[in-house]
This record gives sequence, structure tokens and C-alpha cells, in this order.
Amino acid sequence: MTPWGSGRSGAGRRLPDQRTLIIVAVAVVLGVVVAASHRISSAQLIYFLVLVPSIIIHEISHGAVALAFGDSTAKRAGRLNLNPLRHIDPVGTLLVPAVLSLSGLGAYGWAKPVPVNAANLRSPRNHIVFVSLVGPFINFVLAALLGVVFVATGGRTALHEVYLLTQLSLLDQILLIGGFANIMLGVFNLIPCPPLDGSAILERLLPARLLPGYWNLQPVLMFLPFLLILVFRGPWSDLVNHLYQRWVTTLAG
Repeated sequence: MTPWGSGRSGAGRRLPDQRTLIIVAVAVVLGVVVAASHRISSAQLIYFLVLVPSIIIHEISHGAVALAFGDSTAKRAGRLNLNPLRHIDPVGTLLVPAVLSLSGLGAYGWAKPVPVNAANLRSPRNHIVFVSLVGPFINFVLAALLGVVFVATGGRTALHEVYLLTQLSLLDQILLIGGFANIMLGVFNLIPCPPLDGSAILERLLPARLLPGYWNLQPVLMFLPFLLILVFRGPWSDLVNHLYQRWVTTLAG
């Protein structure tokens, strides 16, 4: 997600509230119960469990690049760390990915947006594009790293010897599915529609006089990407399947 907004310094230093801790605990318990009842496959469960830290790393990368370009808002808010409780959005990081992981359309979501004050960047309109696009870039890098580890640990050989994904070792399944989850997270966030990261390119191309109106529209467009995926369910499902087959084919060599 695109990390617009100035944020309030120090807000991220507060301990996670009791409500968030309860939601996280309930989500974990429900996940275990649903998995034990065989209502979701092991692949869907692995996808979801890998997606959550991938979303968090995606968000942290926004703040890290913003810091490199002169904005320390995320750092001062205590958001440049890997403690998941500082980043989890109960709806975007847990509920939405959990529901979508059962939909067959791939699961996506968001963490609490890392606060970035574009006005602090040395070249606001140019640097915010880098701040936004680093998220999908990091997801593609993570996918590549997981793919390399998959091949290095013998996953390629195993892939040629099995007929079903579930016949792979647990480690191989995590690496293969984790890589694909990051590919889909990166592709999803490149959709040029607010509030996704790809919208930064659209914003950069808009004349400055149109920006205030564009910014006012962003909250209204929050769920537009998910609506578009539902409307174009068939083409999107075809894309998901195509990317998955390409990923498996690439790893199989």
C-alpha cells in the first residue's frame, strides 16, 4: 500500500493495545481450528502464514527508503523494526488475507501504513515514487531469494520426482509457496490504482494543480482494487494461474 500521510512521531512507540492482541490471538486459534478441520489445504495455510511477514517487510521498506531520502517520520514512529505487533492491521493483515486465501484468487492485504511525510523528502514528487515502488520491488527480491534457496536445498530435484505439491517436504513447500505469495503481492501492489503503490506513477504524471482533488479521492478509492478483481474475476484468476505455472516451471528448470 502507498504510505501517504505525515503520521505523528512517537505514536509507533506505544505498546500494541489489548484489542489488537486479542484479535491476533483469536486469528491464530481460528487458523489452527480451521486447519485441523481440513476446511483449508496446507498450501492455503502456508500461503497465508508466509504472506503476513511479507506484507510487513513490504511496509518497512517504504519507511527505510523514505529515511534514505530525508524523511525520518517512520523511524521516529518506531516502525522500522520487524516486531509484527507494531505493523499488524487486524483487518488488512489478518482478516482480508485469510478470507481471500480461500477464494482461489490469491490472497493480498496490507499492514498499518508506515507514516511518510512527503514534504520532508529532498525531492517530494520524485522521491515518493521510489518510496512507493520499493514495496513491490522488495517482494520480487524476496521471491527470487526464496527461489534460489529452493533450488540450492534440492527442491528442483524433488519437484521432478513428485506429482503433487503436498508430496514435497514442508521446507520446499514453504519456499515455493512463499516465493509465489511475494510475486502476487508485488503484482497486486503495482496496479496503478489508489491506494496501491502503482498509483505513485499515476500521481507523478498528474499536473500539480490536480493533486489536491486526487488526494481527496484516495480514501473513497480504498477498496477499488479489490472490487476490480471481483468484477474481472475470470481474467485475474487466469493471470494468477499463469504466474503460478511460470513460477513452478522456472523453479523446475
